[in-house]
Amino acid sequence: MNTSDQLLEVGRIGKAHGLRGEVVVAFSSDRDEQHEPGSRLHTEKGEDLVIKSSRPHQNRWLVFFDGITGREAIEERRGQALFAEPIEDTGVLWVHDLVDCIVIDGGIERGTVVALQDNPASDLLVLDNGMLVPLNFLVDGPTDGKLYTETPVGLFDLNDSTDDESTDND
Repeated sequence: MNTSDQLLEVGRIGKAHGLRGEVVVAFSSDRDEQHEPGSRLHTEKGEDLVIKSSRPHQNRWLVFFDGITGREAIEERRGQALFAEPIEDTGVLWVHDLVDCIVIDGGIERGTVVALQDNPASDLLVLDNGMLVPLNFLVDGPTDGKLYTETPVGLFDLNDSTDDESTDND
């Protein structure tokens, strides 16, 4: 199974909890659908796992998977990443939809998104040229590989002047 393009990483299998096959899972997704009974997850080794039951426990989840019983069976899977199909939701932006998009601000191409950086005020689009663009300035997209932003006057000038100052001191 190819987990790179069509599936999203949603969590990681932790240590066994008890002797009957219950396991600690750290979910990185805030979508309840990912840890509900009946949810189908895939391991990085291509194994399909179906959640039989789950319950919250200390900022993580305790999960029983169908067909997996006993502590040893869980320990064999410890540390493996869990993947799931993307959940279609209008109005929600996903990192994998933003990366590789070209940012256009005021009709000017500013760079290509290479990552998204967490920030308390607003997540930041990290561009291939090192510039950072707060996500809250996004007004349209992703459409045809492009993101359209409306940033305050001087945001990109500030980034450019910082580069100029560093070269003047050399």
